Amino acid sequence: MRVGLMVTCLVDVMRPEIGFSAIKLLEAAGCEVVIPEAQTCCGQPAYSGGNRAAARELAEKFIGEFEGFDYIVIPSGSCGGTIKTHYEDILAGHASLLERYARIQSRVYELTDFLVNVVKLDKLPEAAHGSFRGTVTYHDSCSGLRELGVQRQPRELLAMRDGVQLKEMDQARACCGFGGTFAVKYGDISTAIVDDKCANIHASGAHAVVLGDLGCMLNIEGRLRRTGDTTTRVLHVAQVLSGDA
Repeated sequence: MRVGLMVTCLVDVMRPEIGFSAIKLLEAAGCEVVIPEAQTCCGQPAYSGGNRAAARELAEKFIGEFEGFDYIVIPSGSCGGTIKTHYEDILAGHASLLERYARIQSRVYELTDFLVNVVKLDKLPEAAHGSFRGTVTYHDSCSGLRELGVQRQPRELLAMRDGVQLKEMDQARACCGFGGTFAVKYGDISTAIVDDKCANIHASGAHAVVLGDLGCMLNIEGRLRRTGDTTTRVLHVAQVLSGDA
């Protein structure tokens, strides 16, 4: 099957290695992976900020770039949630675009959901020499969890990685405090929330916190480092599953 990979702008700009790990996993599942070179943003920042016109333009661009694939896979709960659950609102009043979107909506998947429920991946790629081994705790990002139902899927896959043990933290489903511009507009509240998250990560005793959304990843890692923790690793689930971490 031909899979269009929506890399996401944060992965592209901040952590491109996550995109390569996602490709490795999809190819291990037998997929032909294509990355449309002109792809940019899903429109989430514009939509969240109230710029509906810009969000609609980006949604239309996304549809045009990805509607020809068997499936569309995204290594991000927030971007996947925007496309899967908010495009109907973003495209409201544009009948032809809504028709085109309706034809692809069911083919849009977050990465771990796709690996578990569509291709039913039963063997992970061989880990690279020196790849991560140890205990991890998992943070459930708000969008992936509440908009896409992603919770058991990454845990099922992590259980397949030799040398990695999952230790659940307290309040794994609680927000990390990022929320896009929320972290800027309400900085004190955001900091208090991420401090609670970091405390729960530390209490778990895990060597790394693993997650599936880059916004959460950057927020948690930034706070850990600013508060003096230079040892707890912050990894995208694709990096651990691919054996690239």
